[in-house]
Amino acid sequence: MFIAMNRFRVRKDHAEAFESVWRGRDSRLKGVPGFVEFHLLKGPEAEDHVLYASHSIWRSQADFEAWTRSEAFREAHRNAGQTKDFYVGGPQFEGFEVVLGMKKTP
Repeated sequence: MFIAMNRFRVRKDHAEAFESVWRGRDSRLKGVPGFVEFHLLKGPEAEDHVLYASHSIWRSQADFEAWTRSEAFREAHRNAGQTKDFYVGGPQFEGFEVVLGMKKTP
């Protein structure tokens, strides 16, 4: 399993618009081979920004990398430059291979 995260430091006065963009976008993930789950996380506020992270879970790193090279990825991210004023700096990518996992049993 592979977890892909992007951290976004969003200017406080753009936080609502940032969330709205994510709610309204067509991520195109649901039909992608190897995609498992997605969450947009809202973290703590700092003096000049709110921290967000996109968190996606993939069956494998290879599946995630195939997604990043796909036409669906390009389509899902085609308007990314239109929101560059939302951010303090650019997104910060972090990828993690899962080495240990646990689930609650019923």
